[in-house]
Amino acid sequence: MKKISTSALSKILKVDTKELINLLIENWFINIKNKSLFSSEKMKVLTEKWKNNWWELKTWTKFWDYIVWPEDFNPYEKLWIQNIEYISVTELSKIFNVQAKRLNMIISEIGWMEHHIKWWKLTKLWENIWWKQLIYDKTWKEYIKWPKDILENNILRKSLNINEEVKEKNIKDKELEFREKFPANSRAKDWHNVRSRWEMLIDNALYEFKLVHAYERKLPVKEDVYTDFYLPSQRWGQAVYIEYWWYEDKEEYLKRKKIKQDLYKKYNLNLIEIENKHIDNLDDYLPRMLLEFWINVD
Repeated sequence: MKKISTSALSKILKVDTKELINLLIENWFINIKNKSLFSSEKMKVLTEKWKNNWWELKTWTKFWDYIVWPEDFNPYEKLWIQNIEYISVTELSKIFNVQAKRLNMIISEIGWMEHHIKWWKLTKLWENIWWKQLIYDKTWKEYIKWPKDILENNILRKSLNINEEVKEKNIKDKELEFREKFPANSRAKDWHNVRSRWEMLIDNALYEFKLVHAYERKLPVKEDVYTDFYLPSQRWGQAVYIEYWWYEDKEEYLKRKKIKQDLYKKYNLNLIEIENKHIDNLDDYLPRMLLEFWINVD
């Protein structure tokens, strides 16, 4: 089937090209992003939702990539229009009776969005689902709207200390068993109680780098799994999780390690993995690992 550009499609549909682009953005066919971190120029990109379907990104080496569509594609058909009601952070803050700035920080801490230059952007964790990022037409400054059913999201409500009647299983999983088996008896410089001398070295390094961090933070996923360290988005950097793999020769521990690694990959969470070979030269290794996520330390 013949593939055509967005402007050519607008002519077939007899609509204004800008109107068509806005419809494609609103219904999460495409997104608008900066060409690079330091560029103010914008480019259209396919969303994760659609890039594996019929639509594709066609390379035009003379200028830049552009999107082409099947000739008979009609985004105005009911089949393609999504009936999802979205809500802004300002509206959410009024419902939850929390300042918008504080709510943004809470949403950032649970890993759904992060700082990008002067505004917020969605993290990889949520790029593959319906929640989407919209754009102000006049300024092109990005902002985020959330589906209205976020009001019932247990992760957000728990972070806001809203009481929930949640049915919990009376069975301890492997993660809880491990955490109970190795109590947090070592104290770091910032008074975090950690589970080993090696974790204390990592915590102390983060403290000396003046990086805000949390110890044993629950991952923002449905599985009951905890990360060793969590760094929220800061210093223009991305939010990142740190795991220290201390046992390298125990079968049970290696199984647990594989499960956690698969979860980080499944949810596209930024992960730094520290092993025993890194510990003795942590001041050398860790800054380089952090720099991969745009976190620069002195």
